[in-house]
Amino acid sequence: MAKTPVREIRAFDGDWYHVHNAFRSPGELKEIELGKKKAEVYQNRYDNFRTNINFIPAYVTSDSVEELNGISFAFIAIDDGESRKEIFDLLVRLKIPFIDVGMGLDKDTGLISGTLRTTYYSEENARDLIDKNLAPFSNIPDDVYKSNIQISELNALNACFAIIRYKQLRGFYCDDNPYLHSLYNIDGTNLVSENGGN
Repeated sequence: MAKTPVREIRAFDGDWYHVHNAFRSPGELKEIELGKKKAEVYQNRYDNFRTNINFIPAYVTSDSVEELNGISFAFIAIDDGESRKEIFDLLVRLKIPFIDVGMGLDKDTGLISGTLRTTYYSEENARDLIDKNLAPFSNIPDDVYKSNIQISELNALNACFAIIRYKQLRGFYCDDNPYLHSLYNIDGTNLVSENGGN
């Protein structure tokens, strides 16, 4: 998104930056960054990309109405199901369309397998899609994502799927088969989607 001509990018993250974050982050790890807020680290890294990119060292909650003032589209990438539900409800209440990404990974055979998910919630259909439970609103026990740091390419791919969908919605990429929900299967390298329109 930093390379797109949107007027402003506002990112929220209240977490602290640790070694395991470096495996999933762009750029070089500098020892001085460890123990700082993620928002501060990313602000420093992205400041030379563009103007009007602002990293806020806070979590989005149901009370974050003022913080989201002026936001016209949102992306959610979070590994906590209960927090996801709270953010979903806030965005629906504020009538902000959004894309949520997630991954379900397992290691039952000794090798990592699973699925990357990209789901678009428009202002018109968000509540119906939420009721379909396409995104998890509870935490997954023994989640491979939280215990394995060597999956940076899956994080990057998941983000790319979200940006491609966003650019389709904005008329940049062709969108002959509008979809609301897509799943990329790592094991078979295949992509399936559920159609629905905008």
